[in-house]
Amino acid sequence: MALMHVHHYSDVLGMNMDMDVVIPEMSRGQIGQAARSTRGKLPVLYLLHGMSDDHTIWQRRTSIERYATEAGFAVVMPTTHLGFYTDMHRGMKWFTYVSQELPQMVPRMFSQVSPKWEDTYVAGLSMGGYGALKCALRAPQVFCCGAALSAAVDIGARYERRRHNNQFMLDVFGPKETAVGGFDDLFAAAEDLKKQSDDLPGIYMWCGTEDFLFEENLRMRDHLYSLGYELTWEQSPGDHQWAYWDQKIQTVLQWLLAGRGQ
Repeated sequence: MALMHVHHYSDVLGMNMDMDVVIPEMSRGQIGQAARSTRGKLPVLYLLHGMSDDHTIWQRRTSIERYATEAGFAVVMPTTHLGFYTDMHRGMKWFTYVSQELPQMVPRMFSQVSPKWEDTYVAGLSMGGYGALKCALRAPQVFCCGAALSAAVDIGARYERRRHNNQFMLDVFGPKETAVGGFDDLFAAAEDLKKQSDDLPGIYMWCGTEDFLFEENLRMRDHLYSLGYELTWEQSPGDHQWAYWDQKIQTVLQWLLAGRGQ
């Protein structure tokens, strides 16, 4: 496994940015680390962080480097601060950065990484789970499938939960009246994509039954099922913490290996 801390310039954001990148090594002598043999270029998983975190959090809280090497995946972990993976109403174009600029940039930087649609995946937790579903639903020409763990799927619920900090919601999403049902609304995104095509992305979702986001995840589950999406849904006891996400990112990688969400 090679772990690289990448400082790069983003034309979309107009500033220097950070991402961590894991590239599996097909070594035979590394103690305690098995490497999966791959043919051709590596599939790539864009792995998104939650609200309080940054590009370093997945390798600080999980063994993603080991899991990715064993599965034969490159993993790209960008930082997006508190932009909620949106082109903000007042602020930076985080969605364009994640869904357009990075998938074009990464295969140019790393020749081992496949640029193909069928090899490009996205996953995340909490705010990053929202971002992963948004990428799958609003940029299906880039990401062939997406996986969301404990995702903050309902932006309408975000306005209610953050009434003490309404300025944050206005800066990110704009007024609630236009945000709900708009481009950043995942329920609307799922409906819009279904109207455009019957070729829908594969989606994996997990949420713990004690998680404060569980009820809105159930609503999204039912919405996707009603629209005919190929959704793999799992739930189990658990709340909003890394002990579960460390387990479930392994499940996501196995789900991708089994059929790559397609």
